[in-house]
Amino acid sequence: MEGLERIVKEHPFFAGLEEGFLNLVCGCAKNVRFEAGQYLFHEGEPADQFYLIRHGRIALELTAPGRGAIIFQTLTEGEIVGVSWVIPPYRWTYDARALDLLRAIAIDAACLRQKCEADHDLGYEMMKRFLPILVQRLQATRLQILDVYGAPA
Repeated sequence: MEGLERIVKEHPFFAGLEEGFLNLVCGCAKNVRFEAGQYLFHEGEPADQFYLIRHGRIALELTAPGRGAIIFQTLTEGEIVGVSWVIPPYRWTYDARALDLLRAIAIDAACLRQKCEADHDLGYEMMKRFLPILVQRLQATRLQILDVYGAPA
């Protein structure tokens, strides 16, 4: 577990998180790997994990009727994927697909939600870290929609 703890601690998302909170997070973590083209999750499925990207790239996709999948953002090493685990009903609102070999740390969402409920200071720290990502992804989606549909005539 020592290697996993080091990886989580060194990930930019957890920069500056106090040691006790890091230990709680690591109790919910495991190494995962996805092959190129493999989906991490699909829209509508339970949001039961989020991922710290260690190596590789992920495409975040929305499916538009008659248009197929639209990539609205690409994530790389040092970023996270998966914010839907934070807000009920805990369902993915987009698809995530590995663009090449992906190595990541998966954090069990139910485990971490339980720990955040038990320790509201940890919960507050998680919200401070996830809220900016949620807003940034919303903004990226908005810009993609403007690009797809163009300016009104």
